[in-house]
Amino acid sequence: MKWQIFLCASALATMAVMRFAVAQQQFLTSPPPENKHMKPEETEFYSPVPPVVTPGNACGEAPSDAIILFDGKDLSNWVSANDTTKPAEWTVQDGIMTVKPGTGNIQTRQRFMDYQLHLEWREPVETADHTGQDRGNSGLFLASVGPGDDGYELQILDSYHNKTYVNGQCGSIYKQYPPLVNACRPPGEWQTYDVVWIAPRFNTDGTLKSPARVTVFQNGILIQNDVVLKGRTLYIGHPYYSPHGPSPIKLQDHHHLVSFRNIWVCPLHFSE
Repeated sequence: MKWQIFLCASALATMAVMRFAVAQQQFLTSPPPENKHMKPEETEFYSPVPPVVTPGNACGEAPSDAIILFDGKDLSNWVSANDTTKPAEWTVQDGIMTVKPGTGNIQTRQRFMDYQLHLEWREPVETADHTGQDRGNSGLFLASVGPGDDGYELQILDSYHNKTYVNGQCGSIYKQYPPLVNACRPPGEWQTYDVVWIAPRFNTDGTLKSPARVTVFQNGILIQNDVVLKGRTLYIGHPYYSPHGPSPIKLQDHHHLVSFRNIWVCPLHFSE
């Protein structure tokens, strides 16, 4: 049975925090003897008090602690990924940002480690001769670690009645993990990604301390469940890790008129 799950972004972040905390715990497999003599208040605590965050009026609207990456007005929070001294050159019209083919990828001015991200996008209506990877192709790089397509890519593609290799279809961690289900809407309709990204950590000598992990909902449906990335995205060859720190979020110019709106991010902070 396929389960369709609709969760507000704040719930996604809570799930990520809980999974991170669970990973750090040691679990008992039998009742400890002291349980017989304990009082309820011995397992109640009052600090630290969680900060108050005001949610948006509806799922998809930015909460009070969000950083707005695109509000429909301009690209002031974005730069060219190939030359970060230059502004992003994509088109902004009627509150919508659209890829301007040939201008290259764009990335955020700000850098992030762990975060919760909301992004909405729309596939163009292509002619019938556009099939496979040549159909509404773009990408969301969860961490940009260099120019071009260097980073960790969550694929954006028109996969509505459009066959391609499954680890390259929409919702895949490109060339690593296919989505659990194909949750795509028809081209021309707005779609959503809600992402919880846990960045990789590296030791001081550059070796990998902990790999990247990601959970993704597309259009309210779980498509990637806390998957562990094998390394940065590669079109040819096997993925691998190389050390980096906080990184921008990047959107791909793959020469298709993919549009975006309502992009926001909430940095997540875990005790390590």
